[in-house]
Amino acid sequence: MAKTPSSADQHHGIVEVQVIDGTASIEQQIEVFVHDLFDVKENKSISLEEVLEGLRYVMHFRIKGGCQPHFDAGLMKRLCEGLLLNTGHTEGHLLRKRTTVAADIAFFLFGDFLEEVHEFRAIVGEKDVFELRSALKIHYRCQPSSTEEQKKSALAIVKLLTEGFPRRQHINDWRDLIKESEQGDMEQLLASSLAKEMDKEKSKMPRSTANLVVANTPGNNGDNEPNNNNMNKMVMLPPPQALYFDRPVDKLLKMFPHTHPNNGLPSALVPALREQYGINKLPDPPRPSALKMLWTQLTDFMILLLLAAAIIQAGQQEFNSMAVLLIVVVLNTVIGFSQEWKASKTLSALMDLTVPKAQVIRDGEQQIVDSDDLVPGDLAVLDEGDAVPADIRLIEVAQLEVVESILTGESLPVTKKTDAIKAKSRRIPLGDCLGNAFMSTTIAKGRAKGIVVRTGVQTEIGKISTAIQAGSKRKTKTPIQRRLDKLGKYLVLIAIVLCILVTVIGIAWKKNVQEMINVGLSLAVSVIPEGLVAVTTVTMALGVRRMAFKQCIVRTLPAVESLGSVTVICSDKTGTLTEGKMGTSEMWTADNNVYHFTESTSLDPTHGEIIVEPAELRRRMIHVRRTTAPTAEQDISTVMKVDHSEDDAASATISNANTEQQEKQQPVNYAALRSRPIDRSNPTRYVPHLKYSLMVAALCNNASVHLDEETKEWKTIGDPTEVALTVAAQKANAGSRYWMDQQGYTKVFERAFDSERKLMSSAYMQQQQHQRQPSSNSNCDIDKKEDHTTTPSSTNTTTLLLLCKGAPEELLRKCSSYLPPNTSVAPSNNNMSSIISTSDELAKTSTPMNDTFATQVTDESSRMASQGLRVLGLALKVVFRDTDDVTDPTEMARHPSMVEDEFIFVGLVGLIDPPKQGVKESVETCQQAGIRVMMITGDHVETAVAIASKLGIFQPDIPGMSRAILGRELDLLSEDAIIELDPFPNVFARVSPDNKLTIVRALQQRGELVAMTGDGVNDAPAIKSADVGVAMGEAGTEITKQAADLVLLNDNFTTIVSAVEEGRHVFDNILKFIVYLLSCNGSEIFLMLICTIANINTPFTVMMILWANIIADIPPAMALGVEPREKTLMKRPPRDPRTGVVTMGVWVVILSQSLLMAALSLASYVLALYRFNYDVHHAQSMVFTNLTMIQLTHSFLSRSVHLSVIKTGIFSNRWMLFAAGVSFFFLILGVYAPGISTWLGLSFVNWESWIMILVCCTIHICLVELGKFFLRHYHVTI
Repeated sequence: MAKTPSSADQHHGIVEVQVIDGTASIEQQIEVFVHDLFDVKENKSISLEEVLEGLRYVMHFRIKGGCQPHFDAGLMKRLCEGLLLNTGHTEGHLLRKRTTVAADIAFFLFGDFLEEVHEFRAIVGEKDVFELRSALKIHYRCQPSSTEEQKKSALAIVKLLTEGFPRRQHINDWRDLIKESEQGDMEQLLASSLAKEMDKEKSKMPRSTANLVVANTPGNNGDNEPNNNNMNKMVMLPPPQALYFDRPVDKLLKMFPHTHPNNGLPSALVPALREQYGINKLPDPPRPSALKMLWTQLTDFMILLLLAAAIIQAGQQEFNSMAVLLIVVVLNTVIGFSQEWKASKTLSALMDLTVPKAQVIRDGEQQIVDSDDLVPGDLAVLDEGDAVPADIRLIEVAQLEVVESILTGESLPVTKKTDAIKAKSRRIPLGDCLGNAFMSTTIAKGRAKGIVVRTGVQTEIGKISTAIQAGSKRKTKTPIQRRLDKLGKYLVLIAIVLCILVTVIGIAWKKNVQEMINVGLSLAVSVIPEGLVAVTTVTMALGVRRMAFKQCIVRTLPAVESLGSVTVICSDKTGTLTEGKMGTSEMWTADNNVYHFTESTSLDPTHGEIIVEPAELRRRMIHVRRTTAPTAEQDISTVMKVDHSEDDAASATISNANTEQQEKQQPVNYAALRSRPIDRSNPTRYVPHLKYSLMVAALCNNASVHLDEETKEWKTIGDPTEVALTVAAQKANAGSRYWMDQQGYTKVFERAFDSERKLMSSAYMQQQQHQRQPSSNSNCDIDKKEDHTTTPSSTNTTTLLLLCKGAPEELLRKCSSYLPPNTSVAPSNNNMSSIISTSDELAKTSTPMNDTFATQVTDESSRMASQGLRVLGLALKVVFRDTDDVTDPTEMARHPSMVEDEFIFVGLVGLIDPPKQGVKESVETCQQAGIRVMMITGDHVETAVAIASKLGIFQPDIPGMSRAILGRELDLLSEDAIIELDPFPNVFARVSPDNKLTIVRALQQRGELVAMTGDGVNDAPAIKSADVGVAMGEAGTEITKQAADLVLLNDNFTTIVSAVEEGRHVFDNILKFIVYLLSCNGSEIFLMLICTIANINTPFTVMMILWANIIADIPPAMALGVEPREKTLMKRPPRDPRTGVVTMGVWVVILSQSLLMAALSLASYVLALYRFNYDVHHAQSMVFTNLTMIQLTHSFLSRSVHLSVIKTGIFSNRWMLFAAGVSFFFLILGVYAPGISTWLGLSFVNWESWIMILVCCTIHICLVELGKFFLRHYHVTI
């Protein structure tokens, strides 16, 4: 922020530009700021400083100096309350508090309004002196450490209050406004020279120079020419950064007095403005820190437990045990660190969103500058194809259309204009800011000039960037991390209890205290499952690998398991649920036929078909909407004139009788009524209604679709809506090339679409010498035989057609007639003859517009719109046909006959961004799995609900799935109110990025585990804050991919279902090996504890426990991590995120299995010691081998809690066989290998011991299988 020298006001005048506004206009501006003052805590998109600066600007340029001394008293009361809420904010430590910058601005504004506005003074006069003293905190502004501006403002406020309200307010003197203990500083200030200087000034309130800008401007020579050698200093108050969508262009220019609408900004002002506003640059993303990642891995709770155990072992000089523990720690850390490092380039794509160059006008010259160099006040020039370099308020537009999908998710370009938008809040949807262009959006069409109003982090994309970085800092732990942390705390508590218990028992048995402490440490080591962290990490990494084969890349490892617990999926519509590109869904023609286009978004003309739904079929269908009863004319109109192929000749014509009596008597050929594909090989054989509808779609159009010869890919140029129409016409083999190359049409001129007319029209001329067959009847039946005996005549004719498309309601007003259903044209081998004949007879065959047809068009338009289609009307007219009258295109455009009226209505076309294939089935699968799918989009609510209904997300007949809400409605609700919404909406429309973030957080507060999908930058903050963020790989922006946890390479919503299933599979396997690990370690604990209580020599040393945990725990647990998924996985409800990883039922299973293994091992140990008289060393080796073998046997039994090992099989998981083999190998190695056995403290195990071991394993299998039988018999779920 630029700081102005204190003498600036004395030596240089401040540039003031008074804008004459009416009282109502200023009150409306103040009302907006007052609303924001009370809403600033809830509204994360604005700051308190931003609101106060806006108020200060209004005061300086609209009110100060007596311009507006009177305002509404109610408004002034609310303003007074809002300012007093913010004048006392402080910062700093207890001994040296100081007021904040925002508090000082509010304090200045309080004084300014007190001095300038009568009603404000009256409101303050009613305030209690104690309330003013508590709120203003004047004593903080008169301390020796206070700035000169603070001291001046304190003096001014004191004088205004004491001199303005001496008796009414019981303010006898200034001491009533300051605490008695703080009055010394004010006494000194009142006696200072500063107070005497202020007494001489006319205005009591000083002018704040906090945001004044000092700029060097060139002086003038005697002839008024600029002289750069003679520089003058200019002090100006720049306007705050805001969209200013509510300001008309003329007032906007007065707010930026140095910006000329043609000459732009003087270059001399740019450095000072850049110092004030900052560089037009997005914040740099945080760089990944290897040390931070390493520290995160080492401070994991389970790792800390292992480190603590290693330190204790080192203190007991058990260095072998310490080494084994440290090896486990290193392995865990390396695995976790390497996975995180691969996905560590968070937010680096933000740099790609900056625009490198920008076109601006400075000093009257258009120039290209770095976008970083832009400042608010610059006059930017936008051309087709440009990326917008900053947030801009448009002042001139020429057919400007901007693609804002990166911010709003809306796939269609937005038509911009310069009109002001009046609103009582600055929180209107970005899609409604038609007078603004936003940074990083793209100009699809047209040209514009505008004033830069926001740069850098203040832009909309900058705020999103800041929100993403804030979201990355507050990223919460995933459910598995929270559950493992909780489990680890339980294990620590158990370890401490066991240490104390064993030590106390040993002392009671008169044993050596040091020896019993070592035994207690051994038990503590038994409690800690050393392999848990490693196996969990490896299992999730394997899940990541499996998901990669399914086109899903996982960027953060724990997100794999989190997907399995997801309860809500919040999905963006455009590009996620839908294809993200427009296609022609259907075309309704005036003969009441409907043509459906399959594979409408495929650019290849050979893909898909055009299915005709005949008028007679539609008339007989109950669902066809009719506002009025059909007339006789309409009954006749249902005669089908379609003869699309010779193969369909047998079912080509159906004629209905004029009365119901005849209809009942005449048999109906239902086979001919079926919907069927049309023959697209010969467009000249199309019925006129379809032919003319395709003509308008193809020619009243500027888009093009072509095949790139090098890449063999179809490329598009132009507006997405027009691309969709072009593709539809090409699929019918009636594209623009057909009309222009084969039929000889030439474009004369065009009237571009604008938001006022809501129409686009194009004029085409056809001049050709052709042979024409004379006919006595202009309305020839298409089925009439071609038997012409007259001699064809040669004519030279010019046909001029005006084609028009646009909003149906607007176009219908411009139509005076329509093409009746019984219109036909005689087919001819001469294509040109057929077309000219139809154009010639168009005016003759058209029927005057009537209420019945207009109602029918309205009904069909409403039917299409209810399906989420964007509906356009199609019409045309023959202007004149005399070659001599054809003149210059410019003159022709001004000709009275070229006015957009007297059209012949031919049809409607419905466009849609269609749902992706398989999405509906995926939504249904999610719902069966207990997962709620919500749609969050920036699109209109009607379109959103229509698409959501097709996908099963919105179901009107089901409570809890039939509510849709708008973003502006969310803005009116507090966070608590959103959380309490019942039912919670399934569809959110016209939402802003802040709304998406609010929705995600509200769902999390409701206890939901949220997955957020999307592809645009507008989705990134919510994706970052969600429990699981999912980005689209193809259509997604780089910033969204970097913010997400998962990236779908194929942009297919169905992949999410596979990912959720894989997440559940991973958690199932994690749970299986947790049960296995805790059962095995529990058996060691019970065995050690029982021996200690019974005063039996401890069966294991610390080294034995560690070796058993490594060889018998980690390999089988890893094999359980790749256990095949169970068939009913997606039929279960999601796991409650609030429950622990181990539930009460699971604890029962763990305890029972642990006690069983411990009992069998104890029995063998007692027999070895007291029956077979083994020495302690050999007995320890035998019981070590026995327990390890029982644990390896138990690994096969742990593949399912309920199913028998006979059902799961031995060979279905080959990794388990391999793991058991590896563990057995290291067991034998530790027992029999010289050196290793000595290091582990083990000795030779004889064959008698092996027989005992086999008996124990057999008994264990039988008893565990018996327990599973009872679980299945009594339907116990775990």
